Amino acid sequence: MPVERTTLFDPPQEYTALREEHPVTKVRFPNGSTGWLVSRFEEGSEVFAHPKMSARRPRHDTPEGEVAEAGNDAPFNPTFVMMDEPDHSQYRRLLSGRFTPKSIAKNLQPYLDRIVDEHLDAIEKGPKVFDFVEALSLPIPCLVICELLGVPYADRDGFHSATEQMMDLANSREERDKGAHWLIDYITRLVAEKRRTGVQDGILAELIATADDEGSFLKDDEVIGMGVLLLFAGHDTTASMLGLSTLTLLTHPEQRRDLEEHPEKIGPAVEELLRYLTIVQFGLGRVALEDVEIGGQQIAAGDLVVVAMPAANRDPRAFDAPDAPDFDRKMTRHLAFGYGVHQCLGQNVARAELKTVLPRLFERFPNLHLAVAPEEVPMDSLGTNYAVKKLMLRR
Repeated sequence: MPVERTTLFDPPQEYTALREEHPVTKVRFPNGSTGWLVSRFEEGSEVFAHPKMSARRPRHDTPEGEVAEAGNDAPFNPTFVMMDEPDHSQYRRLLSGRFTPKSIAKNLQPYLDRIVDEHLDAIEKGPKVFDFVEALSLPIPCLVICELLGVPYADRDGFHSATEQMMDLANSREERDKGAHWLIDYITRLVAEKRRTGVQDGILAELIATADDEGSFLKDDEVIGMGVLLLFAGHDTTASMLGLSTLTLLTHPEQRRDLEEHPEKIGPAVEELLRYLTIVQFGLGRVALEDVEIGGQQIAAGDLVVVAMPAANRDPRAFDAPDAPDFDRKMTRHLAFGYGVHQCLGQNVARAELKTVLPRLFERFPNLHLAVAPEEVPMDSLGTNYAVKKLMLRR
């Protein structure tokens, strides 16, 4: 599986040849396991939507020798993200109402507007040179997920540090598990505290109430698993996307100028950035429940099939001139959030954060530029999500 990036914003260049010559091909994954890699858009969409492809899959992106069956020896209950229908929908429905565009616009957007303006105010009062990750792209998603879940923001350093430890594949399995167990212990204590106090604030409290209903199918370990999943996935991915999107605009003056002159383009611009950047570095996997055919290739029952989403979102069959960001692109959909019934639950929250932060950042600081050369920006190329580790800017 190609993993080495040679340019700042592009997936590994080997994907170009794979898409043309071997769009569905047998590969060796980073941990030594083998399976199929899908690098085209249409075939990738088919894998995600196929009724005979199971979401219960082994890890493929861990370091060499670490082949683990998710859900069996995983540190926490992965709940609905590893479930197939009809169980998946039963659990997902417990959360979906909180993540609709209407709910976000009504319940979250006013809070988001306020905290973004507060953080921009703080940047304006601070030093001319600042770390964008520390000042904005990390705190905003942390505040948002705390607000949604009912998690104290004062605990952000702890849960973000544990998330980084868990998701950094340069760490040993033991080290990553320590991060996971910190999150499990933290959410377990928080659930107990909410039960004790009866505080009704956010998604965790709603899940606790559902689990406490007589005859409920929802168990405590599932409440904790959902809490852990939402806490780490709900802030790390958006923080990565905010930092990388900002770096993209700072190094693509034509696109930056386009957005500054036409702020009404922010919706299409965000979708294009999601497609162009596709931060899920190593793709998402499915397991064939029976023999199937994908892209003319016979896949045997039990085989692991991984969709290389960064490659599929650069497929020239689906997107004209896919290797350049184009805010006027007429795009029906992309695979940055996956596809099908397992499409990312929190995608509308991520969109809201990106659409709020990016235009306000460049409106407030029209002279904003990198304080270091682009090649000096430290990148996270080993984590689950591609990201900037630090982004020093001058306002």
